[in-house]
Amino acid sequence: MFYSAHYSSPVGMIMLAAKGPNLVGLWNEGQKYHGASLRGNVTEKPDWPVLMKAKEWLDAYFAGERPPISALPLSPAGSAFRQGVWEILCGIPYGMCVTYGDIARKMAALMEKESMSSQAVGGAVGHNPISIVIPCHRVVGSNGSLTGYAGGLTTKIRLLELEGADTSRFFVPAKGTAL
Repeated sequence: MFYSAHYSSPVGMIMLAAKGPNLVGLWNEGQKYHGASLRGNVTEKPDWPVLMKAKEWLDAYFAGERPPISALPLSPAGSAFRQGVWEILCGIPYGMCVTYGDIARKMAALMEKESMSSQAVGGAVGHNPISIVIPCHRVVGSNGSLTGYAGGLTTKIRLLELEGADTSRFFVPAKGTAL
């Protein structure tokens, strides 16, 4: 059984999802893969403890604070590879950005491989079911392209600006070139 709640944010309506005591989803309305990891019944329960805690985390985040990811019990559903990528995402500091290639190199080292595909990493980043908290918006193309955010590039830019990231070196890619 999954429980859900909605949160009105500066970047639009957000749906939160929990399974037991863990947060399993956070999606912007209309986001690609919205609710994809929810299998089974979903009951609206805005007073579910972890959902209330997630709303408090979001309140702090959108107020310009930097709440720790560890303040929330996360349980994103995904393969071991995706879990590894998401763990790397959790290590990206507020206001900083890394490239898909940076993450690919880290994943290759963790998996004891010579190299790793940036596209494979992009797929894992794009399927992150707990966006904002697991900061996939902090990943950019190696050339400075603000590509690949499932919640939309406008939202990605707003989140980076909220965190104080220097976005002057980034650009929106031409249509059809996003991951």
